[in-house]
Amino acid sequence: MHSRLTLLRNILSDDGFFCCQIDDSEGHYLKTILDEIFGRSNYLTTIYVRVRYPEKTLKQDMAFHKEIEQVHIYRKTPLAKPIMDTVEDGYDKFKYRIDVKSEPSKVIELGGKKLEVYSKDSYQIMEEEGSEYGLKEIWASGTILDGNSSGRFFRDYLTGRYEEDGYGVLYKVYGIGDDRYDYRFFTGPNRVGATKGKYYQGVPVDKIESGKMTKEVPINGFLDLAANFGNCRQEGGSEFRGGKKPEILIKYLLSHFSMPGDVVLDSFLGSGTTAAVAHKMGRKYIGVEMGDHAYSLCQPRLNRVIDGDKTGISTSVNWQGGGGYRFYELAPSLINEDPFGEYVINADYDADMLAAAVALHEGFTYQPDNGLFWKQSVGNENSYLFVTTRHLNSPFLDSIRNTMEDGEYLIIACRSYDKGLEKAYGNITIKKIPQMLLDRCEFGKTDYNLNIVHPPVYEDEEEAFDD
Repeated sequence: MHSRLTLLRNILSDDGFFCCQIDDSEGHYLKTILDEIFGRSNYLTTIYVRVRYPEKTLKQDMAFHKEIEQVHIYRKTPLAKPIMDTVEDGYDKFKYRIDVKSEPSKVIELGGKKLEVYSKDSYQIMEEEGSEYGLKEIWASGTILDGNSSGRFFRDYLTGRYEEDGYGVLYKVYGIGDDRYDYRFFTGPNRVGATKGKYYQGVPVDKIESGKMTKEVPINGFLDLAANFGNCRQEGGSEFRGGKKPEILIKYLLSHFSMPGDVVLDSFLGSGTTAAVAHKMGRKYIGVEMGDHAYSLCQPRLNRVIDGDKTGISTSVNWQGGGGYRFYELAPSLINEDPFGEYVINADYDADMLAAAVALHEGFTYQPDNGLFWKQSVGNENSYLFVTTRHLNSPFLDSIRNTMEDGEYLIIACRSYDKGLEKAYGNITIKKIPQMLLDRCEFGKTDYNLNIVHPPVYEDEEEAFDD
């Protein structure tokens, strides 16, 4: 797991999230690995998911019931911000009004802001029916002291001022807050020994303008999806025993940890649930599956999604069908190690496949010229790439150079070449095929083979243009 998780973290965007479902038998080991790879400070939470009914028995001889699984959530950096749940929130809490009955006892400046101080008997705080003109009472304590500008102002400038201003005073601070008022009221402690205070906040301007009164609430850390896990076997038209996840779980994760248009990667696609849900929710997606499931489950399922699949989350997201996807196959390893420890080109590659593969890795476009054989792949600014499996000698090289025009540059990738030939012409670079690929991919420093992805094949130009 360690090497795969490291790769996944490396390609994750800085504001991206990693979500991994696991059962109790491996969950704690996985978290230890993830703490090492992502850093413990980037662990966000573990969502616990009920996957079976409490009374359901898997095997008669089991001593313990497997009912709960875990989803570990990590971020790559603090730039990753989860999308919180919101609930309707009316004006009920904005029920306070403050009347000032006399002039302030003093006017001072703190933290670059004008501040008026009112004694205990010169103002009145009244409670009435909540409205968009009312104020909400908030204790200036705990995390509030660090969480917003009002809390920080109280922490930095008003804490302890009762020794100078007295108890029970009212502070009117100008130039702070995000409501309709250009000031915010604060109160200090009312009695000896007390240290806490309060501030009074109006309805935020953005909520007044939008007409929507909502508030954020914490993301739920427990999901009871026993019924969904029990009934998801045929979801999406793809039957998959052992490990299939219901679409509602993936929807929950994508709702909190991605936005429409984001790219979602599932490196163990299984029956295609993540891709199907991402498609329905307007996310881009990449799914990887090594087994036959790519053909027997994933591809047919996505075709059904495009045709308007009505199972899973389709009703809740009003899915009507549409869209498309690209299906890629991983080619055989381009470079293999022979019995003598030498890296050689895979014999499964014919000349055209090899030329196209090398061009891809070197940043060229495979586009054979009808007139000159060595103009096999095209780069930038009159540069070309020619790939050949033959041994390159001086006469052959001279024949190529004689057909080149001024300003043209050529890279020749060959199986081998005569000693010193690489210095023959300034506008021709000669490389051995295996070594140039090994250098590009640092082959030998990892345990991964070099592979080429086949591009999609289209029926006609119109289809290609639409894609």
